[in-house]
Amino acid sequence: MAVSVTILHEARDGAVPRVLTVPAGTTILKAAHAAGIDITATCGGRGRCTSCRVKFVAGTVPPPTIMDEVQLGDNLVREAYRLACQCHLAESVTVQVAPPLDEQSFQILGAGSGAGLDRITLDSGVAKQVVKVALPREEHHQTSDVEALLAAVGLGPTRLPPSLLHALPGALREDPSGVTVTTFGGGIIAVERGDTSSMKFGLAIDIGTTSVVTTLIELDSAEQLASVSSLNSQAVFGGDLMSRIAFAQFNPLNLRKLHTRIIGLLNQHIAEVCRESGVLAKWIYKVVVVGNTCMHHILLNVDPTYVGLAPYAPVMRHALTLPARDLSLKVAPEARVCLLPIVAGFVGADAVGVALATRIYESPEVRIAVDIGTNGEVILGSRERLWACSAPAGPALEGAQIRHGMRGALGAIDRVSVDDDIHALTIGEGPALGICGSGVIDLLAGLLDAGVIDRTGLIQVEGRDALPPRLRERVGMRGEERQVIVLRVGEAGARQEIILTQDDVRQVQLAKGAIASGIAMLQRVSGTPAGRVAELMLAGGFGNYLSIASAQRIGLIPPLPRDRVRYVGNAASLGAQLCLLSEAERARTESIAERIEHISLATHPDFEQVFVESMDFPAAR
Repeated sequence: MAVSVTILHEARDGAVPRVLTVPAGTTILKAAHAAGIDITATCGGRGRCTSCRVKFVAGTVPPPTIMDEVQLGDNLVREAYRLACQCHLAESVTVQVAPPLDEQSFQILGAGSGAGLDRITLDSGVAKQVVKVALPREEHHQTSDVEALLAAVGLGPTRLPPSLLHALPGALREDPSGVTVTTFGGGIIAVERGDTSSMKFGLAIDIGTTSVVTTLIELDSAEQLASVSSLNSQAVFGGDLMSRIAFAQFNPLNLRKLHTRIIGLLNQHIAEVCRESGVLAKWIYKVVVVGNTCMHHILLNVDPTYVGLAPYAPVMRHALTLPARDLSLKVAPEARVCLLPIVAGFVGADAVGVALATRIYESPEVRIAVDIGTNGEVILGSRERLWACSAPAGPALEGAQIRHGMRGALGAIDRVSVDDDIHALTIGEGPALGICGSGVIDLLAGLLDAGVIDRTGLIQVEGRDALPPRLRERVGMRGEERQVIVLRVGEAGARQEIILTQDDVRQVQLAKGAIASGIAMLQRVSGTPAGRVAELMLAGGFGNYLSIASAQRIGLIPPLPRDRVRYVGNAASLGAQLCLLSEAERARTESIAERIEHISLATHPDFEQVFVESMDFPAAR
């Protein structure tokens, strides 16, 4: 039996209706995705967030599921909102896709200024030379354009790819000044008319679970010409790695959707950096990509299914270099795309990039690098020995799975203080739309100090009478749910009440428990007490926006002295830049990856106890 569903989704000219006919029992989310309609499902369609909510505008409104009630709350359920991933179609209906929060101007940590690039010798491996080729002049000369070109360049017999052969005859004959030959790794990757020897560019790309950063660099000077960052467009199919792996699992069509999404986004980035800098895409000859193992596999259109199944084995771990045409990247067709080596299933090339950029591998003292994000990673060690583990915080610290959570964008509450009341600041100082991860961490730290939340994370409704009057009025019960009112309508320009629920607190406890237990476990395995940690480095987009004091108060990071904790920016991107500009640095990543000892937390006998302890908040100091 088939049923029809009309989906109204927002476009520039208003709500656009799409009528779909699907088998009865199909969820609205699956019907929409199959038809190419983007309904964001941050949790991967498991009913654990509100991003896929739809409003029924015609037909029978189905009874709410338990997940509808938990995630949406009584008010939205009464207003005919349901989670698209939970609604199984039984009859014809019309639904309106709820517009996402007006998240604009995302606060994504870019590539940085390139600090640290001055400590390397520039040797990108890309070389250009202008040559005049002695072409065959007599019929009896048994030679060819390719042989004449190779002789002029000084290379022995080698095959040129078809993409170069197509334009070679014209290039050799149409400009009397000669041709510019570009080589990399001993092979020819471009032949161009005239003298273009001064045009030599490359890209450093960091593909994160949540965001993607692309940087255009001039290879001879290391000058950063342009950088662009945006949200990873794959997030519509799930905000965390396991959601995306589950989406692709044993389904080549879904894997292809994820692959084409990231390739499309990278080509948009390429067009944007070229437009901003005035550089032609055909002059980009080298691309270095870092990312976690799942993003790496999806970029290559390699099935990540078994990365998500025990024992979480990647398909490959070695470094890989391939021509850009194999990935349909719109740079020079034979440009070389270099992917750094992988450590393990959930410790990817981005972690290797962080290790390279922070120079933790040559440190005389023990240091810790923490890349806090959806797929967090922790590296601990020195020049003597290195350990690493995956600390999957999930998307809660990015605002997902939080009732009024949002990413760091204009209007997001990103700073909170608590005294006798709650005070909030927003990104861009605009009207408050929701609260992002750094704001949630500040809020929890303040509520802990104020006694609103106890060490176990319980909102102390029973003890509210001991609170100052204005703070007391924000703490209470709605039905069976414990809540704290962060902002009332009108406060900080909020158009709706913004609250923190008990479940929100638990989501953050799970996320911070993952990071904190990862750090604690590496300290335990390596025998490194806090007193021997010379420095804790916070890397990644989220890590560089949070308050160190708040992060320590809730137990996200260890209580080290403030002068031993520092931000290191987008270290994964910097690692990619180092490899772009120096073949010696790129070669070094092989030995770094081999040296890193991967610690599987889930199989360690002490992990369960350490994780449970890390869930609690520290006692007030």
